[in-house]
Amino acid sequence: MSTHQHIIGILGGMGPAATADFYTKLVALAPGPTDQDHPKVVIWADPTVPDRTLALTENGPDPTPWLLRGAQVLREEGATVLAIPCNTAHAFLPPIASQLGAPVVHMIDQVARHIRDMSPHVTHVGLLATTGTLRAKLYQHWLSEYGITVLVPEPEVQSQLVMPAIRAVKGGDRGAAVTNNLARSARHLVEHGAQVVVAGCTEIPLGLPAAAAPCRLIDPATVLARTLLAQTTVDRVAEDVPT
Repeated sequence: MSTHQHIIGILGGMGPAATADFYTKLVALAPGPTDQDHPKVVIWADPTVPDRTLALTENGPDPTPWLLRGAQVLREEGATVLAIPCNTAHAFLPPIASQLGAPVVHMIDQVARHIRDMSPHVTHVGLLATTGTLRAKLYQHWLSEYGITVLVPEPEVQSQLVMPAIRAVKGGDRGAAVTNNLARSARHLVEHGAQVVVAGCTEIPLGLPAAAAPCRLIDPATVLARTLLAQTTVDRVAEDVPT
């Protein structure tokens, strides 16, 4: 039977394909062969959440009311821990974290811890992400805690290769041109000293398979899924220990 106590609430729809991909990874990583070995999951996928990058870069609509509403829906359905498989959305969490009503497993924090513990030691990380995530310096903040430098694409690479590829994936295009643009962008970061590259937008792994990357590619959605499974299982096991 399942050893999972918590009900995982996935606050998704940012975008829909990335949400589906995250749940697929959560299922694939579950530690057992039966249905009952999987955690209970509630998914709220709201694609009407305003564009996070536009909110951060062009004074677009604030997505926080949608995030709060999504968290409320998940709580009402029994979620006890929240996951947000959208990197850029994490820029809006600090002011509203206490209002979500359930703890959030912070994807970027977990990626920073993962990189900190890698062997051989990593000192320079390349970041492929939305312009909003770059502008918010999310990874720079969390990785600086461990003395790790973040390298980002030159502006023309970001505007001509990275963002068009992300938009293409959101539009359903995962073809060779998209993969080539993301691979070129990753190569650009490696040439500037990156030891690993973080796929810091949950659409990027859909367009850039690990085998096509010029170096090790860190997928935050996979890190988040593993963390959720480990934490929810440990919590249940600890509760089951006789006192």
